[in-house]
Amino acid sequence: MKLNEIADNPGAKHARKRVGRGIGSGLGKTAGRGGKGQTARKGGAKAGFEGGQMPIYRRLPKRGFNKPNAVAYNKINLSTVQAAVDAKTLDAKAPVTVASLIAAGVLSRPLGGVRLLGKGELKSKLSFEVWHATKGAIAAVEKAGGTVKILRPAEAPAEAK
Repeated sequence: MKLNEIADNPGAKHARKRVGRGIGSGLGKTAGRGGKGQTARKGGAKAGFEGGQMPIYRRLPKRGFNKPNAVAYNKINLSTVQAAVDAKTLDAKAPVTVASLIAAGVLSRPLGGVRLLGKGELKSKLSFEVWHATKGAIAAVEKAGGTVKILRPAEAPAEAK
């Protein structure tokens, strides 16, 4: 192959359409936009505008609430941790932390911490350092002889009125 032989695949390059350049071009007069009306003009309609009909975002009921300062956690099940221990990617002697789970390839990034869920069975005696743990997960870890340390700071008690 030589530099002067390099070329695009046939049909890969298209000539730009030059609209509004006379009747003989095939794209003259209305320039492919049809005749008159809102869509023929520059700018078109506002996003979500339905020609005066009540827009769908106003027709549908609004429900629920999205917490503006929600924290995303890595959710991990006991079965996943046990699989990592069985595959010898996770050291059973060292505490199970966010850093050790990332090093083992179980998690891809730290996010806001780890939330331990109780799905699956844990056979190894492990010590966990996580931000959240379900009651079932704590019970399963303690049954296997391990411990769970919650790193999340305790919520402040509500002010007395």
